[in-house]
Amino acid sequence: MDPSALQTHVAAAKAGRPEGYQALLAAYNSRLYGYFYRMTGNRHDAEDLLGETVLRLVRTLPDYREEGRFEPWLFRIAANLVRDRFRRRKAAPAVVSLTEGSDGNGGDLAASLPGREGRPDARLMAAEASTDLRAALDTLDPTTRNMILLRHFAELSFAEIAEIMGCPLGTALAKVHRGLKTLRRKLAPSTAVEQ
Repeated sequence: MDPSALQTHVAAAKAGRPEGYQALLAAYNSRLYGYFYRMTGNRHDAEDLLGETVLRLVRTLPDYREEGRFEPWLFRIAANLVRDRFRRRKAAPAVVSLTEGSDGNGGDLAASLPGREGRPDARLMAAEASTDLRAALDTLDPTTRNMILLRHFAELSFAEIAEIMGCPLGTALAKVHRGLKTLRRKLAPSTAVEQ
């Protein structure tokens, strides 16, 4: 969204006009959902966090000062909600369903991936790749995982990530670089040859 349109929509939403909120949600809904889904690995949690973000946006937008950029402000809200969700989850016992699908919601993760319908094994391969990526991401520390997802799934700049996470730009660059290096190493096909 171009800056002048964003400013217009933010002003409309701050004035309490529904079309301002609708335009902001239309612009950021899919990126926020993608970020939440990658952070949680669960459609239900992603939708729940998206709803919480909308509520938080409605409650806090009147206090938003336009000195900073809107996008990092919005994703800081999102990152804080994810962090709070993980803290609550650590305190509660984990519940694992043996009957739900791979997305924790009874659905098939691979079914939502576009462009692979032609191959019979495409769904299986996509589900396996998604599971491998989720497992590799889960081995990273939460801050690094969050930074990588903000960069690659929310499509934020390193400066915006540093602002959201409250760290220097160099720290954000280094953590993302090291995290991606770790992911590449964990996801690389095995080079061991069976004899």
